[in-house]
This record gives sequence, structure tokens and C-alpha cells, in this order.
Amino acid sequence: MVVVKSVHIDGERIHVFNSAIYILESSLGFTLELDLIVSEVVVKKYKKEDNLIIEIELEDGRIIHSIMHVKSLPGGLPQLNLFCELDDLKEYADFKIVNENDAWFPNLEEGITLDEIRKVEMPIEPVNLKLNLPIDQVEWLKKQKKKDLNEIFKDLIYEYRNK
Repeated sequence: MVVVKSVHIDGERIHVFNSAIYILESSLGFTLELDLIVSEVVVKKYKKEDNLIIEIELEDGRIIHSIMHVKSLPGGLPQLNLFCELDDLKEYADFKIVNENDAWFPNLEEGITLDEIRKVEMPIEPVNLKLNLPIDQVEWLKKQKKKDLNEIFKDLIYEYRNK
């Protein structure tokens, strides 16, 4: 079985938690498919792109360069599916070939949790709060820098959650 060692998207190496690379045979022909469990940050960054320049390094030392289409896959964990059409199967002779009617598809989520993924790359989301506070606290908050307030609130929430 062919194993992926690393993946670069548009020249940037991404952290891959699990992957499967295979050839999908359909009525339209053959496509090289790369399914990836990645961070939420990576999915958010690339899911709306149509085509990406991909470099896949395999454990046996081969490197595949290709322009691939991208789909965000539904599921419990953040996943991307990268794919491109294949004309010549000779260089992919050792890849698993899956027919579109087969029941086999890789279960990449097994043994991985969202908490483990977030330890590697935590997404940051903006949030707006409406608070009613005493005026002295409001004045103090207004004097603080946004970066400092972000740290203060992040630390307070983690501390409060872990009580």
C-alpha cells in the first residue's frame, strides 16, 4: 500500500493527521484521490479554492506534483479531498484502485480526536460581546490594547473552564 509522507499545498507544508491516496475508477475515467485529515485552519484556508498546486511525498521517496481540485469532506473531523484526472496509470501501478461502486473507502477518522488536532493548530475566531459592566471597568477596558484583551479573556476562560 502506498503511504503519504508529506503534503505541500501551494508550496506550504501542511500538517497531516491521517491520509489515504488511491485511484478512483468511475464511468468518466480514473482520478488520483488524496483524502486528508487536517486542521480546521487548513480546511478554512483551502476549501473555497478550485485548484491547488500539490506536492505529495510518498514514503518510498517518490514525489507527485500536480494541480488538483479540492473538496471539503463532511464528517466529524476536518477533511479535504484532493483529486485530479489520470491519463496514464503506469506510474501508479502499486496504488489501490477503487471502483465508484465499491463499498471500500478509507476511514481516516479512526483513532484521531478534534482535541488532538486543536493541540497542533487551534483555529482563532472573532467574537463580539455585549456586556453590562461598572463604569470603572468599562473605562479600564477601553484603555487596553486589543491584543492584551484577547490574552486576558483567553486566559480567564481557560481558567474558569478548568475549575
